[in-house]
Amino acid sequence: MGETEQRVGTPVVRCFSKIKMFLLALTWAYLSKSLSGSYMNSMLTQIERQFNIPTSIVGLINGSFEMGNLLLIIFVSYFGTKLHRPIMIGVGCAVMGLGCFIISLPHFLMGRYEYETTITPANNLSSDSFLCMKNRTQTLKPTQDPAECVKEMKSLMWIYVMVGNVIRGIGETPIMPLGISYIEDFAKSENSPLYIGILETGKIIGPLIGLLLGSFCARIYVDTGSVNTDDLTITPTDTRWVGAWWIGFLICAGVNILTSIPFFFFPKTLPKKGLEDNGDVTKNDKEEKEREKAKEETHGITKDFLPFMKSLSCNTIYMLFIFISVLQFNAFVDSFTFLPKYLEQQFGKSTAEVVFLIGLYYLPPICLGYLISGFIMKKFKISVKKAASISFCLSLVEYLLSFFHFMMACDNFSVAGLTISYEGVPQPLDVENDVLADCNTRCSCLTKTWDPVCGDNGLAYMSACLAGCEKSVGTGINMVFHNCSCIRSSGNSSAVLGLCKKGRDCANRLQYYLIISGIACFIYSLAAIPGYMVLLRCIKSEEKSLGIGLHAFCTRVFAGIPAPIYFGALIDRTCLHWGTLKCGEPGACRMYDTNNFRRIYLGVPAALRGSSYLPAFFILMLLRKLQLPGGIDSSETEPAETKFTEKESKCMDVKQSPKVENDGELKTKL
Repeated sequence: MGETEQRVGTPVVRCFSKIKMFLLALTWAYLSKSLSGSYMNSMLTQIERQFNIPTSIVGLINGSFEMGNLLLIIFVSYFGTKLHRPIMIGVGCAVMGLGCFIISLPHFLMGRYEYETTITPANNLSSDSFLCMKNRTQTLKPTQDPAECVKEMKSLMWIYVMVGNVIRGIGETPIMPLGISYIEDFAKSENSPLYIGILETGKIIGPLIGLLLGSFCARIYVDTGSVNTDDLTITPTDTRWVGAWWIGFLICAGVNILTSIPFFFFPKTLPKKGLEDNGDVTKNDKEEKEREKAKEETHGITKDFLPFMKSLSCNTIYMLFIFISVLQFNAFVDSFTFLPKYLEQQFGKSTAEVVFLIGLYYLPPICLGYLISGFIMKKFKISVKKAASISFCLSLVEYLLSFFHFMMACDNFSVAGLTISYEGVPQPLDVENDVLADCNTRCSCLTKTWDPVCGDNGLAYMSACLAGCEKSVGTGINMVFHNCSCIRSSGNSSAVLGLCKKGRDCANRLQYYLIISGIACFIYSLAAIPGYMVLLRCIKSEEKSLGIGLHAFCTRVFAGIPAPIYFGALIDRTCLHWGTLKCGEPGACRMYDTNNFRRIYLGVPAALRGSSYLPAFFILMLLRKLQLPGGIDSSETEPAETKFTEKESKCMDVKQSPKVENDGELKTKL
């Protein structure tokens, strides 16, 4: 330590020996990690289409981040403070950059993206063989060559994305715990809350930039620069469109790697702010305190781990809080992971549009709610019991408000042979639908290929051939089809590429949905800080660090990892039409039953959250019976020590180590 403090001769080293410089670097690290995380969530739909995988696999890819995070969390929690914390944070940022780069690799390894279509470039320019032809000599069929199918699937290239996300989770592990502990160790105690508030700002700005980046990349075609985009027959609103998802991951990789550089110049320790000029504290005293601290870290946790675990397991309020958190986090992960997909399918918008709207309507209310909630808690010195009641009531109000989302819905796309008959009569979706009719049986069309066209009668058809169209004019997305026998209208029986757009009423419902979501996010963020205060105050000071770590571990294992997988599998069950690979195997889903999708997307989280209010009510009852030292004045920094019943007191009567005295030191361990 003495050598470190003496190495401040050069201006560069002196600059990196200040806590404010570390705070700036750590804030940028928070921004970069949240940037890549939000961008990953915004691009899940594009990844699903790129690799032609079901939604359940997409959920597995999303949950792989939590898997990687759990791999190192124990190592970082127990041994991180003994090592060079800034260097570990720098290595973590670099590893996150490596993970983002690996995620983008499949784009360079698997060649150009070939979307499902009946129109080849040659057809597009010179031939009408994809149209309805009476005297067709050979029925069009997809190739049945298994080798071609394996080649098209590119040997499960999506595994690269999952591995990269696991590595990204590994790299994220040391940033928050070691960064906060470094600040608490070497910053003035009165400045520590301000510094942590600045860090939270980075976590808020990062997702906003990530969603804007996702909206920008989703508008660019995935193979831009290597294909002539004028020949494309799809637009960003088409369910076959894949945006340039790989560009954003390369940007995230560069940002994370650049973020890691400053941390390699910070010293292992800094002079404690406020003690540098204190002549009473000698060099030997400092070294002796460091040795004592290291001893406590070595023996305290290992000796007290089992007693602390036993004490926490007997803490009724704490265990109920973990149960509530798992249920709530399951609902949150389900909703946030597949929100872009839901808005796309329900309201007929492109990925670029919905990602931008999510950033606009969701993030600002959350930021405002956190700021107001924190100010109120500090200004009025809310007690623990009042905080629990406030959190419960606000969360319940937001939960009831969310039921209005069920009313903000649009009908299914009108696709002849799928959701509606060729005569325009709605038909049941739970039976096998026949896309052939009298008007197109003579055409020898492909019956599974998804290449929709919109007729001037307001109905969509799975392809121009199935619409009975005999002529085409123009190229690319401007192609128009004429003489369509299945289109019975007062016009010229013509059609254009793509599904028919949903009406103005649907656009208005989307606005109402987003406004309600913004209000709900604001109310929920108001309830978050009082709720977290209950967690901190219901456990003893010496158990706080382990309690927070166990809480995070349970939410990851029982919610963060399984939730997107089982929820994705449920969404797959609502698919009306699967895309078709060249070998005839199913690919990504092209169209969902929006009514069933809505029931699952809104109903499952509603059921999970609804079941969490029963244990939350029990916590309110327990807090009324228990006497909490912090119940009168919440400005006390020590957590509440509860007076339990005789049975609970026996359960809590475990041997506590006299060496564990400083709560700040315990925070650095986990």
